[in-house]
Amino acid sequence: MRDGYDEAPLNPLPPVIWLLVLPIVAMEVVLNAGTYGLAGSADAIGWRSDALQRFALSPMMLDQMLATGRIDGDYLMRFVTYPFVHGNLTHALFAGVFILALGKFVAEVYRAWAVLAVFFGGVIAGGLAYSLVPGLQVALYGAYPGAYGLIGAFTFILWARLGAEHANRARAFTLIGFLLGIQLLFGAIFGGAPDWIADLAGFGAGFLLSFVVAPGGLAHLLKVIRQR
Repeated sequence: MRDGYDEAPLNPLPPVIWLLVLPIVAMEVVLNAGTYGLAGSADAIGWRSDALQRFALSPMMLDQMLATGRIDGDYLMRFVTYPFVHGNLTHALFAGVFILALGKFVAEVYRAWAVLAVFFGGVIAGGLAYSLVPGLQVALYGAYPGAYGLIGAFTFILWARLGAEHANRARAFTLIGFLLGIQLLFGAIFGGAPDWIADLAGFGAGFLLSFVVAPGGLAHLLKVIRQR
């Protein structure tokens, strides 16, 4: 067989990316099966609402824990469960595309545990930042903060490469600037909760964590500090 013709038509996804995407897919399969009457009883049409009640993160949860000084296990779990439930199929689809595209790129450079650290670091940072905004009452859900964590890692990789090439490192932030610009535009036109705050926090967490979890991470960070 000639060179190149024995290669797979699609590059396989790293297992860690399947680990992040499959729970989202499974959740959507179940919820949509209930919505369209393919599973469950007549009450199945409300499964998505029930899932949001069980897994989404209300910003008032953090307020309550801070006010009472008591740790609530269910509230804490919401900081890592909210990315696996979405408002609708389209919401989940776009989040999944981001994770597949950016996650594959990052996972080809980072170890599996580092990819998980970046994703869930973005999720937790996004949840905290969103919950700390005064006056918010709309719950946070969806995998975008974690996906933006992967965008932060992707940006770090570009940033490091541009630095090695003595090129303008600001070019690495083109993608995040474009995406946030689109979100702000849609928010201004259609309104809704300012969940871009969680996304931006997720991006920042993914970028900053990369100094530690990327290959040669801590050594690279110390090198940068010494150069300043």
